Amino acid sequence: MPKKKAGAFTPVGKKIKTARLEQNLTYENIANDTGFSIEFLKNVENGKETPPVGTLLQIAKALRIDSSFLLKEQELKMKDRVKEYTKRTSNYAYATLTPGAENKHLKAFRVSIEAMQEHEGVGYHHEGEEFVYVLSGTIEVMVGDHVNKLKKSESLHFNSGIRHKMKNIGKTSAELLVVIYNQ
Repeated sequence: MPKKKAGAFTPVGKKIKTARLEQNLTYENIANDTGFSIEFLKNVENGKETPPVGTLLQIAKALRIDSSFLLKEQELKMKDRVKEYTKRTSNYAYATLTPGAENKHLKAFRVSIEAMQEHEGVGYHHEGEEFVYVLSGTIEVMVGDHVNKLKKSESLHFNSGIRHKMKNIGKTSAELLVVIYNQ
């Protein structure tokens, strides 16, 4: 087995798998606590899926670990390689605006979504509330079956326990302030 280079990153999927196995948790345990399919969880652990912030928060809660354990690596990668990272996360990039809030219920992020792009998959959900403020661009936020169209300086506050999905419907990148309250 090759040695890990100094300063190299441990993929988030490996961290999740390690935490899951250390606690003797099964995929079924995590699936029941998060609502994600076992196939999706396996793909995350194998590095085939790179989950967004809300998903990582849910997985961390199910694993009973501090979310910063999973988020720190993603933030560092993004600072070094924003364009590559954006492509790897389905045209979605984020940076934490609340460093040191690992053990807090409230977390804030600056999110960018490439022009005319959306998250892949069926949508995200996590316990708590979410607030989205559009800094630039035009987006759609689908909360359940309801579509909200937001442009610069508009906001939305919703129950993040309901499946939701963001989509940039503009011709330029959208920049957002996203605040998540996780119970």
